[in-house]
Amino acid sequence: MRRVIAIAATGLSLAGCSSFSTESFTSYFQSAPPTVQLQLESAPPGAEAKTSIGPSCKTPCSITITPPEGGFTVNYALNKFQPATVAVQVAKTPGDLLTSATTKVDPNPVIAQLQPTAPAKPNKPMRPKRTKKPQEAAAPAAAASPFPDPGQASQSTR
Repeated sequence: MRRVIAIAATGLSLAGCSSFSTESFTSYFQSAPPTVQLQLESAPPGAEAKTSIGPSCKTPCSITITPPEGGFTVNYALNKFQPATVAVQVAKTPGDLLTSATTKVDPNPVIAQLQPTAPAKPNKPMRPKRTKKPQEAAAPAAAASPFPDPGQASQSTR
């Protein structure tokens, strides 16, 4: 009976070795990429916040992300407000035997101050053009006469 148990144990251990590779060995000791809780806010609240790495939500909200190397952006959009984009920096610190790896996201919370769009100028109602009444022709100026005006002549001789 001991021989049967020993042969079975040896067979199982050899079967396990056949599927063993260095890739599976390293994957056992690598941890999953760290996730970060990211807080998204806007003033005024209610904006649609969408990250360049995919997740989105309506502010104020919190999302869980796996941050990429370097950084990413968050785009904010709200009706009657100009869109805004905020850059987010990611700093990863590798761990060693005594400490674990850390990932820092800056800024967190990510806050955007949205500016209202300029209100469209309302169209002024058109007023009908006033029609000018035809003015009566002015009396023609006194035609210059080759003869002096008798009233002026009497005044000038005095």
